[in-house]
Amino acid sequence: MAKKKAVRKKVRKSGVAKTRKAARPQSKSVDPLVAAVRGAERREIGGVRLEVGRAGAGRVKRMVYPAGFRWSVDMKPIVGTDLCMHAHVGFLARGEIHIEYADGCVVEHKAPQIVAIEPGHDGWVVGKEPVVLIEFDFEGDTIRRLGMPDAHRHA
Repeated sequence: MAKKKAVRKKVRKSGVAKTRKAARPQSKSVDPLVAAVRGAERREIGGVRLEVGRAGAGRVKRMVYPAGFRWSVDMKPIVGTDLCMHAHVGFLARGEIHIEYADGCVVEHKAPQIVAIEPGHDGWVVGKEPVVLIEFDFEGDTIRRLGMPDAHRHA
């Protein structure tokens, strides 16, 4: 890789020519995948950072699950159901998740991947990297509107 030469500018000060480095714009290395989403409603629940925005009749959600997160440990006490009863449909942008259904069926998703997770599951983050899931839903009508089964079934 070629070295970049410093950009220099001639500056006249009190009639004497001096050379100094030109100011370069300082770029903050904020990862756009986890940066604050402008206009979204923000909240945290069970350690999961959630940002939700309206899009037509539906919602777009970005969820950031921390390393070590497990639904049955972190969310079950808050939600009060044995398993997660939400359908998750979207794009796994970062990380890896392990999904286990009541019948013992296991599904693993690793970014980048499109996901469709039926209700009635436990799930957890695999490894030391947080999971970033971009999800699309219709609140209480997600299952019907997306044509998903109301529970995991084998064909």
